[in-house]
Amino acid sequence: MKSGFKILETPRDALQSISAVIPTSNKVDLLKAALNTGFDVVDIGSFVSPKIIPQFADMAEVLKMLDKSTINSKVFMLTGNIKGALLAADWDLVDYIGFPFSLSPTFLKRNINATIDQAWQTLQEIHDICEKKSKNLWIYFSMGFGNPYGDPVDFNEMLKWTGTFHQIGIKNITLSDITAVSSEEQIASYYQQLSSNYPEIEFGLHLHVKPNVNYHGKLKAAHENGCIFFDGVTGGVGGCPMTGYEMLTNLPTKQLIDFAKKENLNHGILQDQFHSYQNIAFYTFNLTT
Repeated sequence: MKSGFKILETPRDALQSISAVIPTSNKVDLLKAALNTGFDVVDIGSFVSPKIIPQFADMAEVLKMLDKSTINSKVFMLTGNIKGALLAADWDLVDYIGFPFSLSPTFLKRNINATIDQAWQTLQEIHDICEKKSKNLWIYFSMGFGNPYGDPVDFNEMLKWTGTFHQIGIKNITLSDITAVSSEEQIASYYQQLSSNYPEIEFGLHLHVKPNVNYHGKLKAAHENGCIFFDGVTGGVGGCPMTGYEMLTNLPTKQLIDFAKKENLNHGILQDQFHSYQNIAFYTFNLTT
């Protein structure tokens, strides 16, 4: 079983939760700092309608100001539709394009206005775009451990879809718990079965959390059972507005670093750069216009 430990930092998740529009230059400073801190992957943003998320109306301008030759992390962008994938795939800077799939029909409708069949069709078209542009498609199982809508939770269905994704060559799949309903036992069981059935895939974990709670136990349950990638947001800023759980935040990146230290795992984070990035992040996330 794989034993690696990698961090995916997602300033996108923080930025999209902030209603005040952050100046482009400040976003660029934030992302440059993130991309040179030692994170394996950084989720920098999304091409999405400004009517939905005004914060990313300047996404193209931000990308123009980032130089691939000067950064040390892989670059990730999330999209929920084909247009966003086409725009992201045109940039040499971008390595991964993420797609928020879900086995919760209610969440899919709320999040990307699609049924499961429609999401699968979109995913296949985005996969074709990635193939043509030499990008890697990264799939998220949003609401992977449960949902607040009463939709069925069937791990065998997840296992079946993972097999389908594996057949088309997907190498990265992350399970998201954006309502904080997962248990350590459930996490351990899911990742043990997924990683043993599909050892070629690097599985990830995206947690939304309650403030001031330590999630070491859940991180350990995932990592010991084959999870490789762990998502974090400096300061824990952001959450998912589609859930109605406004009290939940993203997992603070500091918890991931502390977890790695306690478990003697190599996390690759450069401490001085991380402190600098933290300061820039806290300043940026608190800007108002």
